[in-house]
Amino acid sequence: MGAMTTIKIPVEDGTSLPAYLARPVADQAPVGVIVAHELFGVNPDIQGVADDLARAGYLTIAPEFYHRDAPPGRWLERDDAGRQEGFGYLHRLRRDQALADVAAGLRWLESQPGIDRVAVIGFSAGGHLGYLAACRLPVSRTAVLYGGWLPTTDIPMSQPTPTLDLTKGITGRILYLVGEDDELIDAGQREQIRAALAAAGVDHEMVSYPGVGHAFFWPGTPPFSRQARDDAWRRIVALLVS
Repeated sequence: MGAMTTIKIPVEDGTSLPAYLARPVADQAPVGVIVAHELFGVNPDIQGVADDLARAGYLTIAPEFYHRDAPPGRWLERDDAGRQEGFGYLHRLRRDQALADVAAGLRWLESQPGIDRVAVIGFSAGGHLGYLAACRLPVSRTAVLYGGWLPTTDIPMSQPTPTLDLTKGITGRILYLVGEDDELIDAGQREQIRAALAAAGVDHEMVSYPGVGHAFFWPGTPPFSRQARDDAWRRIVALLVS
């Protein structure tokens, strides 16, 4: 991989969206990828996913969705202070702003040579953002890793009506991955998501991992599951080539 690159993408509301950019070294796939960060911003874990996708041949950006409130490059530690700051940003991120940011990322990727469609991969809060984008924007493939709050109005991205209510707007294929012991997304919520996708006739796959909790994807964290991460990564790559 080359030197770390951050680009700035103009958004229709007049703001500028910083994004971590990972370019493939060898042959580039025709699919560009947007990685939507979880609560903690574009941290080394999210940058690592972008780098892994670039190694697999995908031109990838990881936008800083808190850019209206947080300084450029700001990411948070996975501790109480980081969580508090992150929720502060998340609770200021409105649905229209999140969609404007993804639309800007879509436009940027589609303007690059050889890119003819765009996929979104989102983690937790970013999974919610990815699901929302799939409902409203021409996203060809979406991987949602334990995206929370979909059936509720607990965050501004899920207001005025729950994001799950927008499911019939999904035109691409969607993959939803979640642990069965996820405290944020319990069995009842998982069933609501499954039912909404089925009722809308969306091309989807929903995978739940027994004995696995929220945020299982990150090595070096208590919920990490190597088995679930490896399976999730295999499914994400398969989704992108489909």
